[in-house]
Amino acid sequence: MIMFVRRFIVLMGFIFSAISASAYATVPIASFEKLIADIGNSDTMVGFAVAVVRDGEVDFIQTYGTREAGGVDMITPQTTFRVASLSKAFAATVAVQLDLEGKLSLDDLIVSSNPAFRLKSQAEADSATLSHALSHRLSLPPYAYDNLLESGVSPNKIISEMKRVDPICKVGSCYAYQNVGFNMIAPAIEVADKQAYSDSVRKRLFEPLQMSGASFTKSSLTSSGNWARSYRRRPGKSWKLVTVKQPYYDVPAAGGINANIGDMAKWLAAQMGSAPQVVSDNVLARLHSPDTKTRSELRRIKHMGRVTQAHYGLGWRIYQYAGHKVVNHSGSVEGYAAQIAFLPAKNVGLVMLTNSKTKKFWRILPRFLDQELGLSPPK
Repeated sequence: MIMFVRRFIVLMGFIFSAISASAYATVPIASFEKLIADIGNSDTMVGFAVAVVRDGEVDFIQTYGTREAGGVDMITPQTTFRVASLSKAFAATVAVQLDLEGKLSLDDLIVSSNPAFRLKSQAEADSATLSHALSHRLSLPPYAYDNLLESGVSPNKIISEMKRVDPICKVGSCYAYQNVGFNMIAPAIEVADKQAYSDSVRKRLFEPLQMSGASFTKSSLTSSGNWARSYRRRPGKSWKLVTVKQPYYDVPAAGGINANIGDMAKWLAAQMGSAPQVVSDNVLARLHSPDTKTRSELRRIKHMGRVTQAHYGLGWRIYQYAGHKVVNHSGSVEGYAAQIAFLPAKNVGLVMLTNSKTKKFWRILPRFLDQELGLSPPK
């Protein structure tokens, strides 16, 4: 079964009003709808939600499947998922807002707000800045000590143990993706904004964008009523329920946000420039600047064969896809998967959420980009 809402208009305050499905049809969107319908109506995923935003308006929101494997409660536009590492862009946006307001500087040292932070060389630790954290340039190996986080060790304890990790480069000179390291922006935001990190995000982003279903914390997810349980399965096997755990909620800037597809469509529209009163053009320019080369990303995204350059900005990835700039981020945690991307030159973007991570989910974005750019599918 499918539930969908087509062609909502995003006005100031993000008040959505529906237009008839027949009022809007393009070849790219019609073709894309068929693609996602084929996937959504298969047994590839338990539940799936997708939205496309074009020129500040939501072309459509569509949902497929159920909140639980074998269940009867359908995914709706209000169903809450974990958005995993899509959380990073929220943290980066607030940090840049505070920087432009003069309340903090991205060149501030991490140890100023995180005095427990250590690296093997204390001189290197004392040179690491908030910008280094937001762009994954802390000299640590990829995903440093995520294993400790997942075993229940507190982030504060972990950052003091980073001194045991052999660096892969000098601070600021190379990229390696982090979660615990990225979250060091959260205490800095708390000091600068004089409130809890979650309150800063809520007051600066969730509330003015009317993202009424967005939240932090495990309890906010599981008490919401309309939330998608997460699943994994091996080929030929039945779906297995994945227990929602606490650890990545303990690094909220890196992976702690819950949201529904309607919320994330508003967020996508704002990142595309439709809410300058909330997220200004100056903030967006800083977030989406391709600052740090991420050559390893080219190997990781082989399924996106048209990508010729990969960079990281602040909380966002920036690709060159068939000669076009794409702003993107993906995330996954405990069976949930999420992806968001847009083409600035075309002013069109996509956001997807699922409670059942599968390879087909990651194949959707390049098909969407190909259709929007008028490219034939690769052979």
